[in-house]
Amino acid sequence: MVLVAATALVAVGCSSSDSGEAKDQIVLADGQELGDFNPLTYYGSLGVSPIYQGLLAPSADDDSRVPDLVPALAESAPQRTAPRVWRVALRSGVTFSDGSTFDAADVVATYDAVRDPKVASEIATDFDPIASIAADGPAAVTVTMATDADPSPYLLLGIVPSEKVQPDPVANWTLNKAPVGTGPYVLKSLDPDQAVLEARDDYWGEKPQLTRVVYTYTPDDNTRAQRVVAGEVDGANLPPKLAASIGKRDGVSIVTAKSADWRGVTLPAGNAFTADPAARLAMNVGVDRDALIRDVLGGAGSPASNPISDVYTGVYDPAAQFTYSADEAKRILDEAGWRPGAGGVREKDGKKAAFELLYKAEDSVRRDLAVAFATAMKPLGIAVTPRGATWDEIRPKVDSVAILLGGGDTPYSIDSQVYDTLHTRTAQSSTYANAGNFTAPGLDALLDESRSSAPGPENDARYRKIQSVYKQQPLAVLLTFLHHTYAVRDTGWKGANPIMEPHSHGVAWGPWWDLTKWERS
Repeated sequence: MVLVAATALVAVGCSSSDSGEAKDQIVLADGQELGDFNPLTYYGSLGVSPIYQGLLAPSADDDSRVPDLVPALAESAPQRTAPRVWRVALRSGVTFSDGSTFDAADVVATYDAVRDPKVASEIATDFDPIASIAADGPAAVTVTMATDADPSPYLLLGIVPSEKVQPDPVANWTLNKAPVGTGPYVLKSLDPDQAVLEARDDYWGEKPQLTRVVYTYTPDDNTRAQRVVAGEVDGANLPPKLAASIGKRDGVSIVTAKSADWRGVTLPAGNAFTADPAARLAMNVGVDRDALIRDVLGGAGSPASNPISDVYTGVYDPAAQFTYSADEAKRILDEAGWRPGAGGVREKDGKKAAFELLYKAEDSVRRDLAVAFATAMKPLGIAVTPRGATWDEIRPKVDSVAILLGGGDTPYSIDSQVYDTLHTRTAQSSTYANAGNFTAPGLDALLDESRSSAPGPENDARYRKIQSVYKQQPLAVLLTFLHHTYAVRDTGWKGANPIMEPHSHGVAWGPWWDLTKWERS
């Protein structure tokens, strides 16, 4: 990981390096659309946001490990009061940016909303282990778990005022474009291509030195890179190889953050080839993940055989990782009856070893991984046709096409990191959770048992068993855990080291994950 100084600007579109002095503002080029400033739509759902805060927040010195979860809006760590029951005392003196006082009613309303089917939050299943949250007076809440798990990983959700909760689909909420949180910043203006955040004068905690943050929507990767080089912006998220190409320019440094953010190929149940467990095993054995990381990511990644990376100490199983062997992959296909046919494409019972692989068209990393995967499959006699598309086109086709997907949205809970990706779908599952809806013998039962059990050596052993079972009959072809890369200009500020990141996009993380820690160097 490269450590760099944080950055500052003079005015929107003009970096402080142009004037030779450090100001109390930064401008960041963001590849993600602006406007969904709501914890129930992922923004601030893991306790990281300038606008919102959760009961707990992640904390670490660097990205080498899973962060600790420390009190934020909670006064102290959750205290177990009975089997599966925990009490969380709340911090006093906290106010929202609209002047209202934070209390237990806001916590209850937020958690009730995220789990309410009428609200239709896409992160609802992340909180399945919570049975209920109830007020224990205005200054505490009682968390009742549906499992023996520690509730801490589920207490990161940004809290919103109870008065702002709407009994409507979250996509229609006023908070999306007019957020109200307890965090140190407030949204001052929002346009389709720009959002301006300013430090709150009435913030209940210590006011940050960095008083203004401007996000500019810049969807094209190359344009973001050019704007950093030209000094028009002070930072941007970039694909790894593009970031490396500008990292040696004067005043530009690259920050790399390890993540639990995986990329992989989901496989459709409606295709005779990908529905065959032997075919899925052969593809996992027949792709050289190290080569993909070298050639596509410029080394900014690590191999992914399943959703559990090596940062999960005591859980990660090195023996459960796939070893690349094209010859072994061909042998598996031969024995399963998939034999070379016309044009070198394998066939069985009149069905071809062929499928379409869709990816988000404007995502260059997904595009390059999709093309590289298709190239790797061709010598095995598997015809993969990669094609860029929109999510609106991709979503209805999960049963008939493969998709270059990402995951790892909630990596601070090993259960959340694994469950939705590997378990057969539940009523609340998102469209892309285990897109093929495959399973392996005993896998669902192991996942359910692990979810319901308390953390400790016995549960660690279950997660190692999950990896072993998955290796015998994989559901998809996971390829890599990404290292997120950010380009920044050095303009006289010193920021916090990145921590291990989730499946995230844009500039909400990286060196800007905790703006309150920025100081003039």
